Amino acid sequence: MKLGLLLLVTLPIATYAQDSIAVSTSDQYPNTFSSGSANIQKFDNKARKFNDWSISIGGGPAFMTFADVTSFHEDKINWGWNAYASVDKQITHTFGLSLQYQMGETKQQAQLPTNPAAGIANAWTKFHQVSLLGDVNFSNLLRRVDNKSPFRWALHGYLGGGLMGFKTELIDADASRWSTNPPRIPIMNDQKLGIESFFMQAGLGLKYNVSKLIDVEARVMYINSFDEEFDGGGEGRSLDTPAGDRINYNLINDSYSDAMMAFNLGLSFKLGKHQTHLSWHDPLQEIYYRSHVLENTAAEFVVCEKGDNDNDGVCDDWDRELNTPSGARVDGSGIALDMDLDGVIDLYDKCVTVAGSTDNNGCPK
Repeated sequence: MKLGLLLLVTLPIATYAQDSIAVSTSDQYPNTFSSGSANIQKFDNKARKFNDWSISIGGGPAFMTFADVTSFHEDKINWGWNAYASVDKQITHTFGLSLQYQMGETKQQAQLPTNPAAGIANAWTKFHQVSLLGDVNFSNLLRRVDNKSPFRWALHGYLGGGLMGFKTELIDADASRWSTNPPRIPIMNDQKLGIESFFMQAGLGLKYNVSKLIDVEARVMYINSFDEEFDGGGEGRSLDTPAGDRINYNLINDSYSDAMMAFNLGLSFKLGKHQTHLSWHDPLQEIYYRSHVLENTAAEFVVCEKGDNDNDGVCDDWDRELNTPSGARVDGSGIALDMDLDGVIDLYDKCVTVAGSTDNNGCPK
C-alpha cells in the first residue's frame, strides 16, 4: 500500500520535472546562459572559450642532494645544471598534464671514512629523462569564494614519473688510480634509457601571468632515481681487492636510492586564439561577476505599460478582451464573467445561475 502511494506521488514529478536545457546527444551541450530555452550547440573546438595548450621551457642549477656522493661537501658547493622542455595540456582549471623532456649534469664529492688513501673523490652524473607530469593548480583549487582580487599569481604542484638514462664516473686517489698490481678499474656506470630506469619526481612552482601569451615560473623539483648508482658511487656496496675489503662510496649512507634537486626558471607560451588560458580561469570569479552585474543593474518595473483602456482592472498587456463593458466583472485574463455559460455576460444576465436565451436577457423562456 505504501509503495503504491509512493509511486502515485512520484510519477507526476518524474513525468513533468524535465530539464528545460536537456540535450539528447553526446556531442552537444546546453547554453546555460540563455533565457532557459534549449539553446544548444555543437561541443567542438569552436565552442571552446579558453586556450588549453602551451609549450614550456626552462632551466637552472641541479644538485645531487640525497645520496652518498653529494654536491655539497664540507663548505664547497658543486654546481650542476639542468634544462627541460614540455608540451602542456590543461584538462580543467585545476588540473593539467605535461609531457616533458629533461637533461642535465650534476657534480658531486665524497670522502671514504675508512680509506684515507682515496682522498676526496670527484664524481659527475649526466642524465636525460622523459616523463609525464600531473599539474595541480592549488590557487584555483583553494581560492576563497569571496576573493575578487586580480588573478596573476598561481601556486602549482607537480607529481609524475618516467624513464631516465644516465652516465656516471668517479675519480679518487686510490680506486681510480691506474694500477695493474693490484688491478684497478674506473668507477663508472652507464644506465640506458629503458623500463628498468623508472624514476619519480615531485615539486612546486610559482607562476606569474605576464600576458595572454606568456607565463613566467619559478620551479623546484625533487627527483628520485630509485637507483643507488645515480650519484656515481659505483655498482656495488663493497669493493673487494687483494688488499682487502674497503668500504666503497655506496656505503657512506644507508640509503638505497639517490635523489637530486633542480631549481628552474621557465617560460610557458600559451597557444590559441582566445583571450584567456584555462589555467588562469576562475569559475567563481565569473559567477560572482555575473551576480554583481545583475545586482547593480537598475531595472524599473513598470505596471500596465499599455494601460487599461476598458477599466476592467486587467492591464492591456495581458487583457484578452480589450473592450469589456463598463461595470462587468472579469476573470484574470480580462474576459467578462458568464457564470451559467449561456452566452449572456453576468452584467446583462437576469438569471445568472440559470442558462437562458440571449433574447430573454439570459433567462429561460
